[in-house]
Amino acid sequence: RMLTRTPSVVAQVFLLLSIVLVIAIAVFQLNQQQILSPGLKYGIVVDAGSSRTTVYVYEWPAEKENDTGVVSQTFKCNVKGPGISSYESNPGALAKPFDDCLNKVKERIPVHLHKNTSVYLGATAGMRLLRLQNETAANEVLASIQNYFRAQPFEFRGAEIITGPEEGVYGWITANYLMGNFLERNLWRTWVRPYRKETMGALDLGGASTQISFIPEDSQENFNSTLQVKLYGYNYNVYTHSFQCYGRDEAEKRLLALLLQKSNTSSYVDNPCYPQNYNTVLMIKYFSGSLCTQSLRPANYYPNQLVNFHGTGDPGLCQEMVSLLFNFTACRDREDCPFNGIHQPKAKGNFVAFSGFYYTINALNLSGQFSLAEFNSSMWFFCSQSWAQLQFMLPKFEEIYARSYCFSANFIYYLLVYGYNFNAETWPQIHFQKEVGNSSIAWSLGYMLSLTNMIPAEGKLIQLPLKPSLFAGLLVFLTAMALLCLLFLVYLSIVSHNRKNISHVEHVFIPE
Repeated sequence: RMLTRTPSVVAQVFLLLSIVLVIAIAVFQLNQQQILSPGLKYGIVVDAGSSRTTVYVYEWPAEKENDTGVVSQTFKCNVKGPGISSYESNPGALAKPFDDCLNKVKERIPVHLHKNTSVYLGATAGMRLLRLQNETAANEVLASIQNYFRAQPFEFRGAEIITGPEEGVYGWITANYLMGNFLERNLWRTWVRPYRKETMGALDLGGASTQISFIPEDSQENFNSTLQVKLYGYNYNVYTHSFQCYGRDEAEKRLLALLLQKSNTSSYVDNPCYPQNYNTVLMIKYFSGSLCTQSLRPANYYPNQLVNFHGTGDPGLCQEMVSLLFNFTACRDREDCPFNGIHQPKAKGNFVAFSGFYYTINALNLSGQFSLAEFNSSMWFFCSQSWAQLQFMLPKFEEIYARSYCFSANFIYYLLVYGYNFNAETWPQIHFQKEVGNSSIAWSLGYMLSLTNMIPAEGKLIQLPLKPSLFAGLLVFLTAMALLCLLFLVYLSIVSHNRKNISHVEHVFIPE
């Protein structure tokens, strides 16, 4: 009996040991695995706007979510000087202002990744206007930029003039992406599409154009301006429209041309939207030289003629003049057509208003969400100030912006209320903001997100503590050991059982 008990105990110990070791090795192998991320990828987007150029650096993990990178803004730099369309007569001078920003970008991105970092340049309404006015000059400006970027250590993917609808839809993508309307992390820290989360509309005000983009109530209704966007594996039908010449700067040029047209004298003109006692002398080509003001150009037009503008700070008259910049009669009172004869579905849901909208609201000392009544009283108060008082009211005082905030506020009022049909009830659904976290709300991030759809996803590289061959070998060996022990125990159990039966039978037949 002792002879069978010893091997049985040994076999049980070995079986237990084998099972414990198999579990231990498997747990160790899985828990100690390191996910060697292919690291970060970088992309650079140059936003060549009508009034200035901004360079954005974006980064995202090289393993991607549903074919779209999870992108964040890591650096932003404003290029000194005006927008690129201003260099039409001297495209060669374009490169120099970029150096400062590009040197900073080179420091931000690890050197070994420079050659794999794509640079995209998108030019907006300023260049769209220049191309309409002088295509050769526009091509020369783009060629000059291409030569500059091809000499940089990055992978230059080209400079293009993006269309108004593209600009609108990329802005919409940026806003919703930053608000977390496309992706969110669940309990297991993986990215999922948020359940029943509504997207937000986007309102963008640039220097030469303005865009409105949102998903209409009835997205089946076919508007000419609906674009289909695919992000993170889902489709969105976005209504978007871009109004050329309705950017802040071009609209103000139209106002100045209109005031000159209505004035008795061509050398001294009152401007009710400029602050009281503000005076400036402008060359007529500054405002009448634009494609947007062509129809308002005086018959005897001398580009270098000087015009004195005198601010009268009259909110009521300013409002009246600004209303003349919109063509509300082209629609003939059709409800789905607010202005300029453009068919637009009813604006629905929450909107985020950024860029020019945000800066003007900020100057009025408002932020976030507020009522239409609050906006009107702040605008009226601001527009009644004299030039001397304004210098103490503004957080950052720059003449060229300070003199124009009253005009911008009135323009925004007409655009949103009469142009897009927001009213006292729906106005608080507009959120005026500049950024979310550290990322600017601008079309450039949406552009980058759409472009990362074309960059193939890279899988996770997993480094295990034990080499796969060793891990497999150990598992096979220990499993075989466990099986042998198990078979041996079964064999011992059968032998022991048979012996018991024999001894029982012998016991029965012992003669008395």
